[in-house]
Amino acid sequence: MTRTGERESPAGAARDVPRRLHADPGLPDRVFRTVARGGGGLVLAVMLLVGGFLLYRAWQALDRAGWSFLTTEAWEPDAGRFGIAAVLTGTVLIALTAIVVAVPLALGAALYISEYAPPGLRRTLISVVDLMAAVPSVVYGLWGLFFFEGAVLPTARWIATYLGWIPLFRVEGADPGDPLAPETVYTSSTLVAGIVVALMVAPIICSVMREVFSQAPAGEREGAYALGATRWGMIRSVVLPFGKGGMIGGTMLGLGRALGETIAVYLIISPVFEIQWHVLQNGASSVAALIALRYGESSPFGMSALMAAGLALFVLTLVVNFAASSIVARSRSGASSDV
Repeated sequence: MTRTGERESPAGAARDVPRRLHADPGLPDRVFRTVARGGGGLVLAVMLLVGGFLLYRAWQALDRAGWSFLTTEAWEPDAGRFGIAAVLTGTVLIALTAIVVAVPLALGAALYISEYAPPGLRRTLISVVDLMAAVPSVVYGLWGLFFFEGAVLPTARWIATYLGWIPLFRVEGADPGDPLAPETVYTSSTLVAGIVVALMVAPIICSVMREVFSQAPAGEREGAYALGATRWGMIRSVVLPFGKGGMIGGTMLGLGRALGETIAVYLIISPVFEIQWHVLQNGASSVAALIALRYGESSPFGMSALMAAGLALFVLTLVVNFAASSIVARSRSGASSDV
């Protein structure tokens, strides 16, 4: 005994060391973990292969064009004048128009399905939304070309008449005061293509938002009701703040989908190779539609230029989707919870 109440440790005794516990997950868990890791690695490998293939095929055009590839509006590869300034701007405008239309529609549908719809109707609406997401894009394109475009022309003309002082809604060559003026100046526009694409991406955005809203903590919902909140008050104070990250992430996922849409845009727009800021005016452009339009008639060098345009769209879509994944992962709705 060295001190009162202390016992001297025996000579040569090893010091106490916390024992490391090792739990054997079992064969099924190890197989699942291996398959999951292999699937994730395979997805990354495919993305790298796609990017590498596009870069390899586009290198000839990129080497000749240099940085002018990002600033040139014309598309004449065989003449040495080509760039994505016009088509990339058109792609972004169509996608932004689609998002402006799709997000309020998807948000309202998601809130109704998750918070207001009766259980029986909720299951039906979820199936309908999932079915809309599975409809081929060519069906949306044909519907937009033969039905929707004619139906939206009066609305486009009204917007140009009363809001034409805004540069975005101005239509060159149109006379708002002439009731007999032809409406062809409003056809094949960014607005028409954007609304059709909005109907294609709205189900995707709605599905993400609905899933996030349904995960709002039940305790916080009940606490809001206990404090006297109405249903809308509970949604405003609990559901929407909880699902903010999912709403932003779903919107950006829809934006990534809208940027790459091909067939529907190809069927609707009238391609112009100049930067077209007027969303109501005839003529628009898109990278994906450009590739579909010129693929069959391009020379070997023209094909390289198309691959360069595809590479730019591939990089832009990846950036948008990675940003969406990052936002969802950092939000409450994207983090795991035991509530």
